[in-house]
Parts: sequence; structure tokens; C-alpha cells
Amino acid sequence: MGDAKTGFLKILDQRELPQKETHLECRAVKEAAFAIKTLAVRGAPAIGVAAAFGCVLGAQRGKTKEAIEELKASRPTAVNLFWALNRIRKLSNHDPETVLQEARKIEQYEKDNCLAIGRHGLALLKNKSRAMTICNTGALCTGGIGTAVAPFFLAHAEGRPIQVYALETRPLLQGARLTAWELSRAGIDVTLICDGAAAHTIREKKIEIVIAGADRIAANGDSANKVGTYALALAAHYHKVPFYIAAPSSSFDLATPSGDQITIEERSKEEVTRWKNTPAAPDNISVFNPAFDVTPNNLIAGIITEKGLIHPPYKETIAKILK
Repeated sequence: MGDAKTGFLKILDQRELPQKETHLECRAVKEAAFAIKTLAVRGAPAIGVAAAFGCVLGAQRGKTKEAIEELKASRPTAVNLFWALNRIRKLSNHDPETVLQEARKIEQYEKDNCLAIGRHGLALLKNKSRAMTICNTGALCTGGIGTAVAPFFLAHAEGRPIQVYALETRPLLQGARLTAWELSRAGIDVTLICDGAAAHTIREKKIEIVIAGADRIAANGDSANKVGTYALALAAHYHKVPFYIAAPSSSFDLATPSGDQITIEERSKEEVTRWKNTPAAPDNISVFNPAFDVTPNNLIAGIITEKGLIHPPYKETIAKILK
């Protein structure tokens, strides 16, 4: 908000949704980094966009390079964060106006990508009307119409019948709080299910396609996404339902050979043992809380990108389509 020299970063606080819509005003880099770290803003493309605008706050103080380093440390898994910050770093001039213009280009790039991903994904739906997804991949996490859910929005806009089963996505309930909210507000038929009900629902409700997002995709197609995605892919594979990843090219990390090299963020035990300050488990219990897991490429039928659909063998096709 405002001009390059005196403006600030205004962020919709996703932690408060859907109960209320509140905004954070970030006037310092540390505030932008904290918003990313605490999931006030989340979703790989949105994190990259927020970080780019956060760099403007550093440029206002003549400390763009320091801002880049601080923002890089906010979350380790989403490659879009590092991609966006690298674009800022490569600028020949780090004055506030130049950094702001680059941040706006990054934002528009992600918006354009979402629409293209939606169009390519729409072709996969064909006559399929029963779909499943996990976590949140809509406008809240991308800035555009979304990635994995973009085909659903476009199908609905065309009047096609589409029913989406959304996993709640423990422990922070991004599927329940955000995806169900976004889809229902758009008038899309959405049914919320518990994470553990995915396999049963695939079988009983005759799910025809599963689409998930990705925070980082390795050179061989292994894909890191919200924890629970791997289990969902296994369930889909067992029931012979095609499982797709939808993500922009900025989510690919060709320097990472496979998912084994992807750093998996582990978050605090309180996210599991408490909800809104209400105890949900014994305080002294041990907790393992990975924020992401990696789906092996052999479980992925295809990767939907803004450049088109990528098929196996991924090591060859990813390198080719991203040139």
C-alpha cells in the first residue's frame, strides 16, 4: 500500500479465516518474515510474492540484501520463496521503486500462471465430475485463481458439474478453513472430509481424479506438499485413480535431484497439541510435526504447469518443458 518509498505491505491474516477477515500491516522486513513464518500468509506462490514485496521494505532502508537473507530464513521448503528472492537479488539496482516494480512483475507472473494451469487442468477433467484435493491451493495461497483447484473454478464457470471432496488438512485445517471456504463462496459443490477418510471416500464416492499442489518439485518429479499428500497419493494409486500435481514452473527445483534432498520443515508441537489455545492432547506428550511430505514420482500421473502437462519419465520431460 502506498508508494515505493513510504508504503507498507498489507496481508490478509489467513490464521483468522474463515471466522473473520483481518489484515496485518507490515512496515518492517522482520514483520513480513514473521507473517510468513507464522502462516499469516501461506502457500508457495503467495509466500514468494509476499517476500518480494517484503524486500521493498528493506529497500526503503537501503538494506535489500539483508532483507533477502532474513526472508530466506522464514520457511525452508517452498522453493518459490527462494526463486522470488533470487529475482530481487539479481536486480542491477535495489532502490525501492525498482524492487517494487519487480515484485509486481512476480505477482502478475503467478496470476498468469494460475489461469494457464487451470486451463490445462480443465482438459484433464473432461467428463470427470468427482474430484478430491488437499490443503489450500486457491487464491489465498497464489494470488491468482489457484493451482490444484483452478480447474474446478474454470469448470464451474463453464457450467460443468463438479463435486470436490476437500481434506481438512491437519493440524492447521487449511482444507477446512480455507479451501472449503473458497470453493463454497464460489458456489462450487464441496464436501469436507477428515484426512483419515480419504481412502474410504475415494472408494465409496467413486472419486475420478485427485489434484494436489506442490511447494517444491525435484528434478525427477518427486513433489513436496502439505503433509498427508503422500498418503492421499498412495490411496489414489491403490484405487487406480489418477493423481496429479498442479504447480507453476517457479515451484520446480532442478538443482535438487530427488525428494530425498528436499528439506522438510518441522513445526512446533503446539500446532498438534492445542487449537486456538485449547488443549487437545496431554501437554507432556512427544510430537512429530512435519509440515510437508514427499510424494514419489511413480505415484504421480502428471504434473500440470502453466507450460502444459508433464508426463513421465519426469527427469527428461521436466528438463525439456522448463527450457
